[in-house]
Amino acid sequence: MSEKPDYRSTVFLPKTDFPMKAGLPQKEPLILAKWQEGDLYAQVRKARKDREKFILHDGPPYANGDIHIGHALNHILKDMVVRTQTLLGKDAPYIPGWDCHGLPIEWKVEEQYRKKKLNKDEVPVKEFRAECRAYAQHWVDTQREQLKRLGIGGQWDKPYLTMNYQAEGTIVSELYKFAESGQLYRGAKPVMWSPVEKTALAEAEIEYENITSTQIDVAFEIVESPFPELIGAYAVVWTTTPWTIPVNQAIAFNPDIKYDVVGSTSGLGPRYLIASDLWNEFVTRMRNAGLGDGEWVTFNDFPGKMLADTVARHPMHKLGGFFAKPRPFLPGEFVTTDSGTGLVHMAPDHGEDDFELCKTHGIGPQFAVEGDGKYREDWPWLGGQGSVINPKFNAPDGPICNDLREAGGLLAASADYQHSYPHSWRSKAKVIYRCTPQWFVAMDKPLGHHHFKTPAEKRWEGEGGALLDPAHHVSDDEGATLRQLALKAIAETRFVPEKGRNRIGSMVEGRPDWVLSRQRAWGVPIAVFVDRKTGQLLVDAEVNARIVAAIKAEGVDAWEDERAQEYLGANYHVHDYERVTDILDVWFDSGCTHVFTLESGYWPEQRWPADLYLEGSDQHRGWFQSSLLESCGTRGRAPYNAVLTHGFTMDSKGMKMSKSLGNTVNPLDLMRDYGADILRLWALSVDFTEDHRIGKEILAGVADQYRKLRNTFRYLLGALDGFSDEERIAIESMPELERYMLALTADLDARLRTAVNDFDFNDYTRALADFCNNDLSAFFFDIRKDCLYCDAPSDPKRRAYRTVLDALFHALVRWTAPVLVFTSEEVWGTRYPSAGSVHLLEWPEVDANWRDEALEIRWAELREQRVAVTEAIEPLRRDKVIGSSLEAEITVPGDADTDLLAELFIVSSVTPGEALSVAKTNKHKCGRCWRLLPEVVEDGDLCARCEDVVNG
Repeated sequence: MSEKPDYRSTVFLPKTDFPMKAGLPQKEPLILAKWQEGDLYAQVRKARKDREKFILHDGPPYANGDIHIGHALNHILKDMVVRTQTLLGKDAPYIPGWDCHGLPIEWKVEEQYRKKKLNKDEVPVKEFRAECRAYAQHWVDTQREQLKRLGIGGQWDKPYLTMNYQAEGTIVSELYKFAESGQLYRGAKPVMWSPVEKTALAEAEIEYENITSTQIDVAFEIVESPFPELIGAYAVVWTTTPWTIPVNQAIAFNPDIKYDVVGSTSGLGPRYLIASDLWNEFVTRMRNAGLGDGEWVTFNDFPGKMLADTVARHPMHKLGGFFAKPRPFLPGEFVTTDSGTGLVHMAPDHGEDDFELCKTHGIGPQFAVEGDGKYREDWPWLGGQGSVINPKFNAPDGPICNDLREAGGLLAASADYQHSYPHSWRSKAKVIYRCTPQWFVAMDKPLGHHHFKTPAEKRWEGEGGALLDPAHHVSDDEGATLRQLALKAIAETRFVPEKGRNRIGSMVEGRPDWVLSRQRAWGVPIAVFVDRKTGQLLVDAEVNARIVAAIKAEGVDAWEDERAQEYLGANYHVHDYERVTDILDVWFDSGCTHVFTLESGYWPEQRWPADLYLEGSDQHRGWFQSSLLESCGTRGRAPYNAVLTHGFTMDSKGMKMSKSLGNTVNPLDLMRDYGADILRLWALSVDFTEDHRIGKEILAGVADQYRKLRNTFRYLLGALDGFSDEERIAIESMPELERYMLALTADLDARLRTAVNDFDFNDYTRALADFCNNDLSAFFFDIRKDCLYCDAPSDPKRRAYRTVLDALFHALVRWTAPVLVFTSEEVWGTRYPSAGSVHLLEWPEVDANWRDEALEIRWAELREQRVAVTEAIEPLRRDKVIGSSLEAEITVPGDADTDLLAELFIVSSVTPGEALSVAKTNKHKCGRCWRLLPEVVEDGDLCARCEDVVNG
């Protein structure tokens, strides 16, 4: 037998320079540099000018360290929103921003001082602020480069910073709006206080950790009562904060609870008043303390309401003065029988319920505990001692318990009570409730004379005039409270996921007045004056204007004593007014970002309100809420139309990431090892609305998914080599398979549009991956590789295939661009090296005529049949009866288009029969296309089709 010719050179194999090996860590920085050199962001803005806007307002991260995996996830999601909206043809600018004031930065600068054994309080305040500003700027610059490396597109050369002078001045001017509407007031209330950081804290600055505390039972002797049997008995209070006993002023009871007077059977020992339902728990604690070993009995029982007008005395009453005053019994519905004794000791300095109940009965705070957690020097018991958060200070053998024991007031004490307790999330130290004079925004006071401007009345707001969207109503509800406005705004806002509405709603519904003041140095000042005699806040538009102008020109250092008279002007004298030195809660800063970013005109492409705020779910109590309250208080509605929240990233085992556990995942390391596109694909593949995981195995799976997507593009690029418009063929002339694939593409188009509208990027990414893997690589490409490789270039079927491949390429490269920002650019540039960036393109045009429901139903059935045939062939391949499926002859039940099925199943032949069966063919293999056909006389000869192509 003569040797057969080698026909490999006549096969039309795909050709492309696009490498299968991505090399993303090396390639991505080069693409990023090209974008920066050509100012791609400006090109996009120009391309979308005068289009419908979509405004995502960036929530500012703190500028105090390298980005972590949470930053990466958050900014990738924001970038996905912006890029998909841009792809839809909208003008979607992205102005990144940073929070630059407050404790996160100040604490870090103080840490540097402590390492050098320097005292921050001995440094001139302007010098200290300058160091804070420099520290913040350093991390802004660092984080900016790290976020750019993630492929985040935005106006990086012009971000917003809360420490920019214009921003600082705007924040002060927003504060004045609260003063003008009567919402701002100074009052003394218990607030979360950090003795370590020596400042008030917001709820959003608190985290809860489990601790073990000392629990004590303390006896207050009853000295007055309408019922003689109560006199001489001891009211027992139970607490896990022994340090509050030195500030006790009353005892709370619940009128609806039943109380017992209990004691030993001898009747000779002390008698104790406790709630009936807590009798057993109290006796157990007493016995554990070695007290009352005999039998216990009830001498009397009282309905709680009969305890009114009862009075006790403090165990330390012999100290005289404050401690000699009577401790009245006060009715409080908050008293329960969940634990303790059913009697609660009241220290209005150190509890919200305590404060409100005592205030109602004319009992005020004592301010006994100083900012560092010590009792003030002149306090008659433990003056100058502390700190009150020190476990040793509160221990059963500590000074408080020892003194109570010596006075006969301590019944039981044990350091074994486990419970959740608030801590500062910066210093990680325990916090306390502490009553101090602070500045507040009232939640339930009707707004004073205040008219919120509507877009129709004032289309342009602020200095330069960023556009206010006329389609959005601005509330002018007369006499509404801030709480009412905020709850109404929540009802009118879209939340994704929907459960966010209830979460923030319940927080706003129950939150206390907003504590605005902080006792620190680095921040925007509460730049107001107070009348020294009356305590009245000075509200004067001219004074305020002078202060705002100075701060916008010189920053927060402009608020100083030396310039007080300058600001007060000729109508007021500096000796009559106190200059407030507190700074604003940093959440008020960030709550104002919508003003100086969306309204100022400094970024003319912006407009108010934002379409979307997007942050982690913890921001329901943080930025989402502070922005909501600030905007409702000054503009009558939320600064956003929709709120999207994401969960937190856990390690591969579902555990919270912690440096101490060593399970953190560094996005900078991941980009160095995998590339940013892999990290982006992970972020957009997880269900980010819930807590989710990351780890080596998870990333390996994502990398495999990426390789499949990349391989799809590599195939498309190779298969489309040399394709031109002249080769294109109309859909009416295409085979069924091509028309079916176009129908699936139209379905995908609809699904992706829905995913973008729903911000369901998990489904968006999954739909793309499934289409590429299942519909293209494993199906369409597999079936048509024979046509691509072996049909003549002029053959209508090959032309139809390549026409569809071209449509698929243009759709997929656009749809994938928001996800794989670098790879899609590489793909686009490989095919069109001179066509500019892929990120300038718009959503692909998908013809509605591609949809064909009947065709999809028919081909869904054919695909099921294909799966069945593949499964039937597999045993023959496994047993090496056949090698390729092309060696199989298939019998299928019923009548069928046998040529179509042979092509679909990639087999030698299909014949109708009674049941599905598989056999090895005895036909010969074509030397060019390798199909086994009856027309091939012997292996290596050409089939009729291949002979026509070769002989041309």
